Amino acid sequence: MKKIIFAQFLMLLFVLAEAQEKAPHEVHASFINNFMKYVQWPNDGEGGEFIIGVLGDDDLFNTLKSWHEGKMKGSKKLVVKKLTGISEASSCSLVYLAKSKSKEFEAMKGLIAGKPVLTITDGNNLGQKGSCFNFKEVDGKLKFELNQGAINAASLKVSSSLASIAILI
Repeated sequence: MKKIIFAQFLMLLFVLAEAQEKAPHEVHASFINNFMKYVQWPNDGEGGEFIIGVLGDDDLFNTLKSWHEGKMKGSKKLVVKKLTGISEASSCSLVYLAKSKSKEFEAMKGLIAGKPVLTITDGNNLGQKGSCFNFKEVDGKLKFELNQGAINAASLKVSSSLASIAILI
């Protein structure tokens, strides 16, 4: 079992290192892809749809749509949705909020409070303000912050291998 977890951890590190050479929206998409693999939602075993909502980044939306649309995450069909406003976030399992929409984070957080929605942001201090994951550049490399309190509030579980490479808040 330990060998399997270690192998998954090494694969994650390889993918993250490789992602550093891609366009920013592809790097974010690679991270999001791995977040979906290493986060557990309380309703994972149920059927239905797993909706990935993207607000404010058309390139990321198009990349995620081409990678995931119509595929499955467990027993759920993946749907990638371009959000027109934060009011649509509560119907999603995962929401990405682009840097250009950072001012809307607090209002969005209020709308999804208590729901199993993984929030991923790309804005200054949004990890500290309650985003589950927040992208941050450190020494010229893209890293991510993990807010365990926000993860717990959304009733999500993060694998220890993912948490071990995060900037913990």
